[in-house]
Amino acid sequence: MSKTRKVLVTREDCPQAGLDLLRNSKCELTIVPGDYPSREEIIRAIPGHDALYVVGNHVNVNAELLDAAGPSLKIISTISSGYDHLDVPEIKRRGIIIGHTPVVLNAAVSEIAVMLLLTAARRAHESRLLLEAGKSERKPMWLLGQDVSGSTVGIVGLGMIGLAIAKRLVPFEIGRFLYTGHAPKKSADEIGAEFVSLDDLLELSDFVIVATPLTSETRGLFDDAAFDKMKKTAVFINIGRGAVVKTDALLRALKEKKIFAAGLDVVDPEPLPKDHELLTLPNLEIVPHIGSATVRTRNNMAIVAAQNLINALEGKPLVYPL
Repeated sequence: MSKTRKVLVTREDCPQAGLDLLRNSKCELTIVPGDYPSREEIIRAIPGHDALYVVGNHVNVNAELLDAAGPSLKIISTISSGYDHLDVPEIKRRGIIIGHTPVVLNAAVSEIAVMLLLTAARRAHESRLLLEAGKSERKPMWLLGQDVSGSTVGIVGLGMIGLAIAKRLVPFEIGRFLYTGHAPKKSADEIGAEFVSLDDLLELSDFVIVATPLTSETRGLFDDAAFDKMKKTAVFINIGRGAVVKTDALLRALKEKKIFAAGLDVVDPEPLPKDHELLTLPNLEIVPHIGSATVRTRNNMAIVAAQNLINALEGKPLVYPL
């Protein structure tokens, strides 16, 4: 960069690796104080900045925020793969470049998906609850789970993360992979996956894995009708976005034993209130959106987001443009 550029960082809780790269590239950083600064604080801070470095998805970047930023804003770089917190059409209409961080989190997120699938299938949470209550039994038919070996796994959204999940499941001797989406994908050939309709996937799969982004098309995709089509022995996994699933419908499916169990890394709303009924269910495995939460992954995401920002300000192609 030929001159110092002003970058607004949306929170203090940010991997140092990304901040160091920005500072070493002659960026002057304004870091909004606090781990969860309010929207109003970000709006007050943003005027006059050349770039917005979005740490996570806690801030909704829409017309209001862009108006406050003014004409100096050239690049919005988010430390996330998903971008449903960005009003992409409005941002692009104003000629502002957008960068995000896919790929570098694929391994970590796919590992969480496999963990949730295994623990939900084998009733890990329920087992722990019973153990803590002193209800351990020695009966052959006690706490039987679902087999992964020989099962049919259906993936809704066979993108890079969906494919990474499937590849990690191959050693478990999966019987059949199914996937659905807009059209067949050449990458599915790597795992021998079959392209089917959503209805067929729901009806045939022993494990249904949601790895799709949140769009107007996928919002609320999993409702009562969707869960009614699934096997009563099916295990449902969501590592995509919480709002792809209607929470009340999932709650009914689990309570009424329409499905066997579920494993969630994402929910709607997020975070889930501590007194939410979902958290009382023994057949739910849930973690608080930690899919990419490893030291290496978060550092890599911060570095990629920083490099996206730097490249944009230097007139170079982004590492991962949106």
